Amino acid sequence: MPTLTGPEDVQVLNAPLSRRTFAITSVAAGFALSVDPAGAQTVITTPSDGLVAGEVSIPVRDGTLPAYRAMPEGDGPFPTVLVVQEIFGVHEHMQDVCRRFAKAGYFAVAPELYARQGDPRTVADVQTLFSTIVSKVPDDQVMADLDETVAWAKETGKADTESLGITGFCWGGRIVWLYAAHNPALKAGVAWYGRLVPRGEPSPLQPRHPIDLAAELKAPVLGLYGGQDQGIPVETVEQMRAALAEAGKTGSEIVVYPEAPHGFYADYRPSFREDAAQDGWQRCLEWFKQHGVA
Repeated sequence: MPTLTGPEDVQVLNAPLSRRTFAITSVAAGFALSVDPAGAQTVITTPSDGLVAGEVSIPVRDGTLPAYRAMPEGDGPFPTVLVVQEIFGVHEHMQDVCRRFAKAGYFAVAPELYARQGDPRTVADVQTLFSTIVSKVPDDQVMADLDETVAWAKETGKADTESLGITGFCWGGRIVWLYAAHNPALKAGVAWYGRLVPRGEPSPLQPRHPIDLAAELKAPVLGLYGGQDQGIPVETVEQMRAALAEAGKTGSEIVVYPEAPHGFYADYRPSFREDAAQDGWQRCLEWFKQHGVA
């Protein structure tokens, strides 16, 4: 991961924001270029009948974020779930997750959080995607964009942002933990296989990680992890459990599926594990209801 070392770099990072041209102006159709759904045994498609679903635009401090929003037909307001993207951006799978939440009665919205840094649809491999786009996305930017997404949702009159939850997958799983330490209005979070400890030294863009923030959680988080995840070793999951216990955050929980790999919920990839995915989804819905996101 690149780091910023010189004082001029930090000045740029902290400089006042101006209106800018975003690299992404619309959400993706289909799947990201760097993943191949052809090898998957299952690709779940949730129909939009009975829903209001599609692309929306969210005004933020320096431009406009494209996003995908799905909600039930009707007046609402509906309990609100922020859906935070995988490393691949807001492609078809993330859009389908929004529709799944809408079928369960939620106002679900997934903002494209890489919009300033680059378009993951154009990148052919994960390593290049990480080095050219993902590693350049500041945590502070993401927290602010999620806050402004909540404000936009409230303004629609269709979202009950007093009943606010967040869920995220892979890259977005880490963001769930961070946002639970950031927003005191959040009711609950569900993190799917998000990284918990840093790789190497922290950087100005990612100065802290979930394990550093255990004592600062303002909402309970359910963590869903795979015992065979090669990128998030089980020992780091146990470190997070210990940090939560030491901080007295007994309301948060972590579930490990012993035979599941990373990405076990991603039905469009060979990593999909139906039993773990279904169990995790039910736990997610029950967690939100248990904690007032309903």
